[in-house]
Amino acid sequence: MKLGVFTVLLGGKPLEEALDIIAAKGLQAVEIGTGNWPGNAHCDPDALLADEGKLKAFKQAVESRGLIISAFSCHGNPLHPQKAIAKDFHDTFVKTVDLAQRLEVPVVNTFSGCPGDSDDALYPNWPVAPWPNDFQDLLKWQWEEKVIPYWTEWAQYAAERNVKIGLELHGGFSVHTPATLLRLREAVGETIGANLDPSHMWWQGIDPVQAIQILGRAGAIHHFHAKDTSIDPINVNRHGLTDMQSYSLMLDRAWQFRTVGFGHDLKTWADIMSALRLVGYDYVVSIEHEDGLMSIDEGFSKAVSNLQQVLITEPLGQMWWV
Repeated sequence: MKLGVFTVLLGGKPLEEALDIIAAKGLQAVEIGTGNWPGNAHCDPDALLADEGKLKAFKQAVESRGLIISAFSCHGNPLHPQKAIAKDFHDTFVKTVDLAQRLEVPVVNTFSGCPGDSDDALYPNWPVAPWPNDFQDLLKWQWEEKVIPYWTEWAQYAAERNVKIGLELHGGFSVHTPATLLRLREAVGETIGANLDPSHMWWQGIDPVQAIQILGRAGAIHHFHAKDTSIDPINVNRHGLTDMQSYSLMLDRAWQFRTVGFGHDLKTWADIMSALRLVGYDYVVSIEHEDGLMSIDEGFSKAVSNLQQVLITEPLGQMWWV
């Protein structure tokens, strides 16, 4: 496995300065935002696709520092019921796939999206209860009329360009659990896989090690995020795991994102790394920093230090003792 970072945390710095910081910390990979919610501070697909010189310079900036690009990320909602909003998210996704093909980046990360409750809706509608039966009817309509048709077409587009799609399992979107990811993968094909982030498993009450086992046995992990979550034992009983309060209200929230090692101990993270190796995932572990209690540098640095203690980096040798 290689250790990497999602470079949006350094979006306030020019690309080459950000890459210098990352390389100096001993990392081997970068995940780079290309637009939509992650922004495109370090990578503008329009500019790179239009200019071969800029494309080569971009590639050289990464490779000259001994880094690889593990994925491009353009998280958005291409199924948004407002067509203009959906089109912006979709267009960026398509350009990102095209750019990934040009630069031989194997994975594009995004969200599955979430439709509304009808073709006339204004906002996404995320059903999370099986009753009243209206919710079941809505869920069926969303999957059959929106989710599966969209990803059938655009997973094929990505497959034709030798690019895999890593869907982040995130609350608020149609694909948010191992089961929903596998449902879409079964309908659409193996181009679809997970950009698995343990932080989103914990707050949904899912054990990330078991999620790795479930998805890994199906070969359905395309990329991996390293981010932690802490759950407040008092606040969770007040607000539940679907706490709708702002992330900024950290003292009152049921849960909050933390840097690696500050929500769960390193034994837990060692178990996660071992599970990844066990199911055959030997790609990049990409740090994502969204810790409201730490500065960017401190949160990033502590995540690197903690993960370096548990990451399994050497090729698996023969079992000489067997």
